[in-house]
Amino acid sequence: LWFVYVQGKKAGFDPNRLLDAAFWIILVSLVGAKLVLLFGHFSFYLHNPSELVSLARSGGVFQGGLTFGVIFAILYFRHKHIPLWPVSDLIAPAIALGHAFGRLGCFSAGCCYGRSCSLPWGAVFKNEYAHELTGIPLNTPLHPVQLYEAILNFLNFLVLFLVFKRKKFAGQVFSLYIINYSVIRFFTEYFRGDHDESTYVISGGSALTSLSLPQLYCLISLVAGLALYFILRQRKSD
Repeated sequence: LWFVYVQGKKAGFDPNRLLDAAFWIILVSLVGAKLVLLFGHFSFYLHNPSELVSLARSGGVFQGGLTFGVIFAILYFRHKHIPLWPVSDLIAPAIALGHAFGRLGCFSAGCCYGRSCSLPWGAVFKNEYAHELTGIPLNTPLHPVQLYEAILNFLNFLVLFLVFKRKKFAGQVFSLYIINYSVIRFFTEYFRGDHDESTYVISGGSALTSLSLPQLYCLISLVAGLALYFILRQRKSD
């Protein structure tokens, strides 16, 4: 929110209108993340409905929140006569920055954990409460995949911020965010260890020969991001 406020003011937008928009977008994104979580684990939440509103167990599915947030933002901006692509360019780096800090939170909580790791930087969790809440294996070196994604999202933020300062057309930063995030998430999925069999579209003998639902989402969003980038660039040149 701080980034949107400061950069929005510098860009000549009414910062209060931007904060109002950001508030509603965040709220809808949280609801969307929870809904996708519910659909993905319907049986569990049917028998444990209170866990759906528990931040201790899970905050939701980021890709679901992103999808709901983007759809709502498009409708909200049109209704409030807010320029869609210029403001989307402003918000995109903030999403990457917030996501990076969110993954640090995931690492602290032990959720979204990685596969077994034989490398020197393997993370070992020993907290019984974390195991009870997230199912994370204890006393076993795991890939700190949350930190992998946090670092990549911080880098994504820096790239997007630099592009934002020098962008050639409206929508460039937002479309680059979609492209970059799709690549980041597709890559880090190979190190995730918290997925069950129902998460995979293709279940091979190893992570590299498998395709998870989040990776399928990434392939679709990558194509969409590339298409959006070239369409908006062509529109600018015309």
